[in-house]
Amino acid sequence: MRQGFPVAMRGMTVGLLGGSFDPAHAGHVHITREALRRFGLDRVWWLVSPGNPLKPRQPAPMAERLARARALMRHPRVVITDLEARLGTRYTAAAIRALQARYPGVRFVWLMGADNLVQFHRWDRWQDIMDRVPVGVLARPGWAIRGMLAPAARFYGPERIPAGRAHDLGHLPSPVWTLVNIPLSDLSSSAIRARGEWGELSIWARSKAHVA
Repeated sequence: MRQGFPVAMRGMTVGLLGGSFDPAHAGHVHITREALRRFGLDRVWWLVSPGNPLKPRQPAPMAERLARARALMRHPRVVITDLEARLGTRYTAAAIRALQARYPGVRFVWLMGADNLVQFHRWDRWQDIMDRVPVGVLARPGWAIRGMLAPAARFYGPERIPAGRAHDLGHLPSPVWTLVNIPLSDLSSSAIRARGEWGELSIWARSKAHVA
């Protein structure tokens, strides 16, 4: 990294996985590994956000969340970042615009779970996100059908490519998106916080987080 920003060369395809990661958990690790494999990505950057504007509860301190995420997600092609804080952006659309300006020639792909696709139409400038970068949606248990029925999915229905072409996603012009089904345990950060399971989960997940 230089001045806190990850290195990316022209021609690379970088997946962006945003969230509060409060805390990061094995589900985040799994969805990242699947995204690398299914979407043909060179890198995945976790964008650990200062806060989610749609959530009334604000997350734990950034330094704590970054440290936990880095202890959990160990992979040579995954970088844990605080880019939104460094860029001074609060919304995804603004962060993507800033990253495209800073990294000319790098192809970015926005990554999200199907649960986020359900509420995607509520995001600030969500159409700008779709029009700027390909979007890869990974279906968590119980969310695939709801995701496909979401307003954003219906609005951009003609731009969806089949899962069989997901590996081409980062090389196609926007707007373009796809949804892939992956086996994934139904873990959520909110449930982990409620049960106070961070310690147990981090130990288990680190044992599974060997480099593929």
